[in-house]
Amino acid sequence: MYGAPVAGMAPVLGKRRSAGLTILVTIVTCGVWSFVWAFQNGEEMKRWSGEGLGGAFHLVITFLISPVTMFMLAGEVEQLYRREGKEPPITTIWGLWFLLPLIGNIIWYVRIQEALNQYWTAHGQTNAPGLL
Repeated sequence: MYGAPVAGMAPVLGKRRSAGLTILVTIVTCGVWSFVWAFQNGEEMKRWSGEGLGGAFHLVITFLISPVTMFMLAGEVEQLYRREGKEPPITTIWGLWFLLPLIGNIIWYVRIQEALNQYWTAHGQTNAPGLL
């Protein structure tokens, strides 16, 4: 089952992204890329499913209280899978990885991005994983 359109928007598949490249660019930009990444993924999930908070909200929350983003994004990815009756590879509880400095963030980024990449691939996305 494909996503339901958001008012005025047709469902659009999200892009597959390289978790390693995302982490590298986040480090090089001193964390700035994490805001872009959160916005992009939040917006894509909202456009696809018609549910969720959307990119702007994820951007603001990432800026104000970044650990909350870890729970919110994990929860939205979980719901993408559950709405289709599939067992999600991650759950909201994955947000607790923020408690483990540095390595926890890396594990979280990799697992979230892998789950999103698998989801978009299962729905027909064929782009090679990249940064944007």
